[in-house]
Amino acid sequence: MTRLLFECTNVFRSPGVNSGIQRVVRNIVSQLDSASDQVECVPVLFAHNRLYKVRQLLPGEEGKTPPARAYAWLERLNQAFWRLHGRYEQYWPMRRWHNARRVFFVVGRLVSLPVALALSALRMCGYDPLVQRAEPFEPQRGDQLILLDSSWHAQHFSQVESLKARGIRIVAVIYDLIPITRPEFFEERLKDIFCRWFDWISHQADGYMSISKAVRDEVYQELCRRLGQQAADKLSHGYFHLGSELDLRQAGQPPMQQLSDLFQQGAQVFLAVSTIEPRKNHGYLLDAFELAWAAGSEARLCIIGRIGWKCEALVQRIRQHREFGHRLFMFNEIDDSGLEYAYKHASALVFSSHAEGFGLPLVEAMQRGLPAMGSDLPVFREIGGDCMAYFDLDHPQTLTELIQRFEASGTFPAASSLDAWHWIDWHASALQLVDGVVRPHAPSGQRNAHST
Repeated sequence: MTRLLFECTNVFRSPGVNSGIQRVVRNIVSQLDSASDQVECVPVLFAHNRLYKVRQLLPGEEGKTPPARAYAWLERLNQAFWRLHGRYEQYWPMRRWHNARRVFFVVGRLVSLPVALALSALRMCGYDPLVQRAEPFEPQRGDQLILLDSSWHAQHFSQVESLKARGIRIVAVIYDLIPITRPEFFEERLKDIFCRWFDWISHQADGYMSISKAVRDEVYQELCRRLGQQAADKLSHGYFHLGSELDLRQAGQPPMQQLSDLFQQGAQVFLAVSTIEPRKNHGYLLDAFELAWAAGSEARLCIIGRIGWKCEALVQRIRQHREFGHRLFMFNEIDDSGLEYAYKHASALVFSSHAEGFGLPLVEAMQRGLPAMGSDLPVFREIGGDCMAYFDLDHPQTLTELIQRFEASGTFPAASSLDAWHWIDWHASALQLVDGVVRPHAPSGQRNAHST
């Protein structure tokens, strides 16, 4: 039986992170047992220069003990130290003189020795998550490795190359190419890491599975540019769509008081859900809502998302805005239960991103009956079809007009009713992914954005 190996290293190592890719990995892995009766689906991670089979992706009660928490903290500290070491290793004089690089490595080992010894002691006592939730795994020729997690980390490169040399097919899941196509939205270091990874994966992968048709087409075009069309055509190119369940939601948990108070005032609340960083374009939302407020609108804008990078001026603009706490709100530490509450009580979602690989908040909102307004991007058209309302990113007034129309009439300004829109769940998403890997040139069963 064919075996599909789904790599989930970073989610296993950092289970508390809850951004888009982590949510995808958790939900796909949770569905692998029922994803196919024709192939064996195995979640795996890289550690100690080999593969481990994941028995349990997220920690249970065993991960909440003080020693287990200490181990997790020390491991994150150790990883952060060696990432920093790797960055400085690329600078002069380490790049010029081999002995300088060797001395720098020895110094790094000495500095990190206390942490390494503490980790070894806790590991011997059984507090290593690899012991608690995983076991060594031996891949075989004919297996297929699906790089599902955020695999653009240099420590995995040689391991993937070794597996490929042993006859294991490599399939890369591509969430987007935005660091390549729109590098201005990223810090230089992150852009360099991603571009180096894509440079490498373009020569290692035997196939690609993207999270939307729009991304699949971008990947194909980029590979044609890098490798030539003939070489790109020899690779497989598929896509799958994402589900929408909030898997970390705790039933019955009340939302924080400030959030629930926001929805008790009667005025329409427009919800913006995403990390706060330049690509998400929150400044555009402020411009559009300021125009609406100046014209007398009582609509409220509620921003939910952690604070990201290159956004200091924007965050200051929000917090010092004269409407902050009145018609403008921002929550940076909302869990899935609070997000579920906001989706169910808001009037509409507004998503003004410059570029996306998918747009998970759109699906999460619309699946819960919350209509959405979004940038006029091809991928948003793929998701929402005529059931979304679209605005022009060059003209904030176009969003202002949608807000005013909705507020005045009570009818959402989309061409079609949201009742005509349907979406898949994470189980169907996993089926699409598995099917696209097993039958890469003719993936079946993929629904378009607004299929029934």
